[in-house]
Amino acid sequence: MQLSITLPPSTTQTTVRELLETEWLIPRKVRHFLRTRKNVLKNNSTVMFHETVESGDKITLIFEEDDYTIPHIIPGNAKAINVLWEDDHLIIVNKPYGQKTHPNQPQETESLLNDLAAYLKPKNQIPYVVHRLDKETSGAIVFAKNPVILPVLGRLLEQKEINRHYEAEVSGLIKNKHFTINQPIGRHRHDRRKRVIDSKKGDKAITHVTVIEQLNNSTRIECQLDTGRTHQIRVHLESIHHPIIGDPLYNPTSHAKRLQLHAKSLQLIHPFTKEEINVQATPFLFD
Repeated sequence: MQLSITLPPSTTQTTVRELLETEWLIPRKVRHFLRTRKNVLKNNSTVMFHETVESGDKITLIFEEDDYTIPHIIPGNAKAINVLWEDDHLIIVNKPYGQKTHPNQPQETESLLNDLAAYLKPKNQIPYVVHRLDKETSGAIVFAKNPVILPVLGRLLEQKEINRHYEAEVSGLIKNKHFTINQPIGRHRHDRRKRVIDSKKGDKAITHVTVIEQLNNSTRIECQLDTGRTHQIRVHLESIHHPIIGDPLYNPTSHAKRLQLHAKSLQLIHPFTKEEINVQATPFLFD
């Protein structure tokens, strides 16, 4: 595998070592192989790790087969993929509701990851999971297209620099126009499928809610996440007695064709090119 990245104008002068270790989070073992094999090029010439690089330089990394573990993914249906944005390093797609983000068993073939593997196969690329959407949730989701950008995207997610906005319709009327739910989430003691508010052992979870419209006995809202816990929006809204309509786990008595939750938009700054990426995943729930 070979990657070439032209450093964007915002790049400050730094050493090759600092670029690979601090900016691009290349693992120590892989950095060692790149250095000893002389597999780092600057503007098509071999470069030493103590040398400097700056904006406009083209950095080429040449990886051997044993540098990274390559996952085995059974290809699914390439035609099912709805691409929202794509380049050589990452891809954002529009996930349909009712489909898993990734398989739970190696032999599964019907997840979004399987379909994406089929879509990328002609390009000799493999998808890597950065974050996930529940099976019942639709909308924008980002995948890495190589193992190099994967940890950098993970850092953006941790530092809340991948902004995700959701829309939902919940049971009941919500009076407050804007509010934040800050309640830790943990596993349900008796049902492995579910999550619960757990103030003692739960993981930090923060959801910002904006009311869009009140209907007869329901409310349309938008949510923005500071964290990405499993079922976060669903559990948080159920905890304030406004569960999402159509939720089979947290609002089983409601009637809808599907869970009324959609990841409507996703924004981030590209880790390598520093391009601003802003995608909309249509159709929206409320169209």
